[in-house]
Amino acid sequence: MIKLGVIMDPLETIHFSKDSTLAILFAAIHRGWSIYYMQQTDLILRDGQVYANAQQLTLFEHEVSWFELEKKTEIALNSLDVILMRKDPPVDMAYIYTTQLLEIAEQQGAIIFNKPASLRDVNEKIFANWFPHCCPPTLISADSLLIKAFLTEQQEIVLKPLNGMGGQGIFRVTQKELNLNVILETLTNNGQRPIVAQRYLPEITAGDKRVLMIDGEPIDYALARIPIKGETRGNLAAGGKGIPIPLGKKERSICEQVGPVLKEKGLLFVGLDIIGDYLTEINVTSPTCIRELERETPIKISQKLLDAIEKNIGSYVKIVH
Repeated sequence: MIKLGVIMDPLETIHFSKDSTLAILFAAIHRGWSIYYMQQTDLILRDGQVYANAQQLTLFEHEVSWFELEKKTEIALNSLDVILMRKDPPVDMAYIYTTQLLEIAEQQGAIIFNKPASLRDVNEKIFANWFPHCCPPTLISADSLLIKAFLTEQQEIVLKPLNGMGGQGIFRVTQKELNLNVILETLTNNGQRPIVAQRYLPEITAGDKRVLMIDGEPIDYALARIPIKGETRGNLAAGGKGIPIPLGKKERSICEQVGPVLKEKGLLFVGLDIIGDYLTEINVTSPTCIRELERETPIKISQKLLDAIEKNIGSYVKIVH
């Protein structure tokens, strides 16, 4: 029986019918895997060895009372067969410290997805620019004058923070925007923090397409997240409506270019965001939309992910102290 560790947000905050991590955990339970639940604050390093105050987790398929946790027990991380790092952003200092501890555990033989060093090094907004030919015109800067010049060039742009999620802090602006200065002052912290400026893509009205990638290969359907009336953001957290659509040639072309780099970096489960023909973000921390796609398509994404985990476990030589 595989012992699966999962580092995630407090269970009390999880949305039972929508959460992708929960979909993965239910699939693991159905395979007979045992689950060990942890939060970031449960990690411990003592005399060079990484442990966690973990709790065995039992899940039930009814929304009112869907989980049961046993008492916390200190275990070495490398005694587990595999660990999923599924803590939601923000990628703050606590998150960075967690990846550093997990990297030590990895050196001791723990198998962790996504790879801790890559979670730390790969910013979801910046990483897309490893593939500039796939991206819309993009500027990353803290300089308001440069951003204003970019706006003049593009005429309509989207501004967003580098550490946001769920559509938080995103602004669509034109040259007529009367609040441009205050928006830039707020987002850049008065020129001290770089932000992303991208050409506005009117194709957003047809959906911000989430393409899930497992072990460098795409799922055959994307979730087109369509903004509600009066909104620019398609994020489900911002009220967008998710509609599954088959992958087209352009989406597959982008996946073919991105996939090998994801595998090289140990990023087993990733979500690409594609608007029109352009790659806008690469989500590596805790990609979502499993539940929405599984409800509307025949593809069992959670099972595919567990298959990939089992395959990767087989390629590791574990070290247990």
